[in-house]
Amino acid sequence: MAAHLSSGRVNLTALREAGRRELREFLDKCAGSKAIVWDEYLTGPFGLIAQYSLLKEHEVEKMFTLKPGRLPPADVKNIIFFVRPKLELMDIITDNVLREDRGRSPQRDFHILFVPRRSLLCEQWLKEQGVLGSFIHREQYSLDLIPFDGDLLSMESESTFKECYLESDQTSLYHAAKGLMTLQALYGTIPQIFGKGECARHVANMMIRMKREFPGSQNSIFPVFDTLLLLDRNVDLLTPLATQLTYEGLIDEIYGIQNTYVKLPPEKFAPKKQGEGGKDLPTEPKKLQLNSAEELYAEIRDKNFNAVGSVLSKKAKIISAAFEERHHAKTVGEIKQFVSQLPHMQAARSSLANHTSIAELIKDITTSEDFFDNLTVEQEFMSGIDTDKVNNYIEDCIAQKHPLIKILRLVCLQSVCNSGLKQKVLDHYKREILQTYGYEHILTLNNLEKAGLLKPQTSGRNNYPTIRKTLRLWMDDVNEQNPNDISYVYSGYAPLSVRLAQLLARPGWRSIEEVLKMLPGPHFEERQQLPTGLQKKRQHGENRVTLVFFLGGVTYAEIAALRFLSQMEDGGTEYVIATTKLINGTSWIKSLMEKLEPAPF
Repeated sequence: MAAHLSSGRVNLTALREAGRRELREFLDKCAGSKAIVWDEYLTGPFGLIAQYSLLKEHEVEKMFTLKPGRLPPADVKNIIFFVRPKLELMDIITDNVLREDRGRSPQRDFHILFVPRRSLLCEQWLKEQGVLGSFIHREQYSLDLIPFDGDLLSMESESTFKECYLESDQTSLYHAAKGLMTLQALYGTIPQIFGKGECARHVANMMIRMKREFPGSQNSIFPVFDTLLLLDRNVDLLTPLATQLTYEGLIDEIYGIQNTYVKLPPEKFAPKKQGEGGKDLPTEPKKLQLNSAEELYAEIRDKNFNAVGSVLSKKAKIISAAFEERHHAKTVGEIKQFVSQLPHMQAARSSLANHTSIAELIKDITTSEDFFDNLTVEQEFMSGIDTDKVNNYIEDCIAQKHPLIKILRLVCLQSVCNSGLKQKVLDHYKREILQTYGYEHILTLNNLEKAGLLKPQTSGRNNYPTIRKTLRLWMDDVNEQNPNDISYVYSGYAPLSVRLAQLLARPGWRSIEEVLKMLPGPHFEERQQLPTGLQKKRQHGENRVTLVFFLGGVTYAEIAALRFLSQMEDGGTEYVIATTKLINGTSWIKSLMEKLEPAPF
């Protein structure tokens, strides 16, 4: 199972290289020693493009986090602010610059790098504060699509969904279109574009317009991608609300994966020494990077969690057998060969130890009664059972004051699986939630309604059963160990978004016209002309490559389902995934929550 597309024809290194080149060019403009002041949100994404060593080569001596007050002392010639174009950050920068000691010598030069775009509004603001003139270089760094793995790109723009659906702000869609233009400049024009949803339509229109406006963007690179599929998150509001049941999905649900890193409770990772008991248990969380570069992780990340244990125990046997080999090494040659394999074996052993510990942590949760009850209700809703009345389990959870996000995920799931709730059921839930958790959450409920997640059933009819049956979203006989369908990622539910991608590849969307009309937003197809000589003649047995771009976020379970389709023997399509943000139900609902702050008097 090559989850990192080493077997594929897509190599995302060119994208990372282009990002590094742009960064080097900017750093070289600021001659002399440098300190970077980071907008904290950017440090994670930047780490996936450039290691600290690259910054050091270009005379970066210090790094600080952007915060109000005076900048920390640093004996450098240049201070560079790396920031997103947000007004609240401009206030902090203004404060930093105004507090700079003008009497000091030598004077420090200020520069600002906006990520991913310069903003006139921000520059105007800095001008009004009287500090715009302090910046020698004011530039932009177009960090649009960041390679997270061999087949995964993300813009890591956390508020896209909210901006698009609640605030009608399409800035991030413009960034998505720009990112796709950069991708086409590196990997060739994508001949076919399919899309579903309002945002998808906007992005496609912007791409077509950009292509018209920059006739020079027509390149002579042989296209790597055959198809681009643009999908709005609101076409499938159901999938992120359900609990992901793949190994990687559960790690994200329980601990949250940030820019490929996860922080875990340390006690399971303490080295066990004989006879010491638990004296000095570490207190710092254990931080691990999770990506396909780690062989074992690449193999288990996309499996249903119930299939992970057997892989780990099989691996443990293989590794201990390999270490046993040392007793049989007699000749110098054999010993030499054993020693040369040692680093790889030790890495495999420590990787196995880590994943065994993570699996134990997850198992403690998945075997709890509460996890089981919650999952049972989710699966009842997704398979269409009792979606139209007040649910007892949800009522009990509210009465016991379970975390509000858990309640909201369940209630939204019920609403989506019923094409909206009957008004009296909806009012009942809202009243219970506000009375238990506080009236300040009325804004959150309002946002969820606006986003289509928690709403009254308007048409009087529930379309979900038709959609479920036509797209085969619920499979009763799911095989978690050796799956034969994408529904294994949720133990029964096949992600609607991925089903759409699967049906587009074969037999095509014409077969599901009726259901597509029931889902929000237009569906469309565009063709981009390729220069003569670049049209593809597909070799026999060669896979098509489709880039699926989720506008508004994607979950790890959906990524696993697409990787599963890539690996199907007779699939014929290889998928690369791009998104505005990697999300799970919790982080997604959180991005829509608003708290009414009590008045200060």
